[in-house]
Amino acid sequence: MNLAVDRVLRTDTVAGKRAPSGYRPAEGPVPGFPNALRLLGPAFVAAIAFVDPGNVATNVSAGALFGYALLWAVLAASVVAMLVQYLSAKLAVATGLGLAEVCREHTATPVRLGLWVVAELVVITTDLAEFVGGAIALNLLFGISPLTGGVLVSIATVVVLALRMRGREAFPAVVMGLLFLIAIAFTYLIVRTPLDAGAAAGGLVPHLGGAQAALLACGIVGATVMPHAVFLHSSLVSGLDRPSPVRTSAMLKFLRRDVIVAMSLAGAVNALMLLVGTQVPSAEGDSLASVHSAFSRIAGTAFATIFAIALLASGLASAVAGVYSGQAVMQGFLRRNSNIWLRRVISAVPALLILAVVGDPTEALVLSQVALAFGLPFAVIPLLVFTARRSLMGRFVNRRVTTAIGILVACVVIALNAFVLSNLFGGN
Repeated sequence: MNLAVDRVLRTDTVAGKRAPSGYRPAEGPVPGFPNALRLLGPAFVAAIAFVDPGNVATNVSAGALFGYALLWAVLAASVVAMLVQYLSAKLAVATGLGLAEVCREHTATPVRLGLWVVAELVVITTDLAEFVGGAIALNLLFGISPLTGGVLVSIATVVVLALRMRGREAFPAVVMGLLFLIAIAFTYLIVRTPLDAGAAAGGLVPHLGGAQAALLACGIVGATVMPHAVFLHSSLVSGLDRPSPVRTSAMLKFLRRDVIVAMSLAGAVNALMLLVGTQVPSAEGDSLASVHSAFSRIAGTAFATIFAIALLASGLASAVAGVYSGQAVMQGFLRRNSNIWLRRVISAVPALLILAVVGDPTEALVLSQVALAFGLPFAVIPLLVFTARRSLMGRFVNRRVTTAIGILVACVVIALNAFVLSNLFGGN
């Protein structure tokens, strides 16, 4: 899944626009086995953003505090994620460019620079959450101090990123492997968790039981539709070897299935997180350390250990994907290549500083998710604008109903995030 770093635009055209030098028409069948393996992966790599440590903290807290009542919010977040990530993939198929590159080509310089700054801040904030989550997991598993854990997570992600430098297929394979490890871990946990099927079914009906429940529901939706995942997904798709125009529809159809499967898996994992969280008494507190302690006491050491392993896998996979997103943002907006190792250092420094000075790492984790709410509109709105533009998308332009749904989704997500921020900073 080459990001096409070092890409220089040339005169090939896709939907009437210049295509990147990575554009190579292919007349072979699409997808076909084993050709399908080359297309399988972009959505799965992007899906890591939806099962990061921030999601673990949010969903487990929702289960602990409100039982099954917010299960509907997890479902809604998954549906929103499917739509947004599909539009991201479609933009790349139609134009041959990632979202950041399209912003560079089709916005004024002040707008482009503003979008770039916000995207960079989003990537740094995302990395903060992943490092903190991984450090907490190492502390729970081995008693390692948060600062030392943050350093170890940074080293581990460098090792995984080295696979990206050695080959195109190894990197997404490792990230997808971590995603499935998280899924397997939470599946094991849910098998060990007694459930009330009737109450769980009732939780699928949207309802809120007060301001705190509303705030947490907003957090579930707002933390799931991650802006850096939109940039990452479109860049991964734009780096694929491209079929001839007559076979582009087949490629898009396959990628749509990729999105549905990947986002369904991520949504299922998030639901499992909430269901597992229902076993934690609300009086235990909402920090990951207190949740781990409660699991150990209620369900045994093995249960708590598996939870910590899932959290560690979540932090590692998400941190790696975050660096990959940073590459896409820098190259896309500025047409400049970023040194992958330098980006790793830049991303690690803020997280390590916070781990060194903040008493409760979980609090820093939650605040990082709130900060990401600011960046969401700067990815979703341009995506909707560009995919609704026929001059850019050609025959792949959004249908009116798709655009209408997308606008509604954007407005709801923005309103939910505004509600979260107003409650946090308004002291309500």
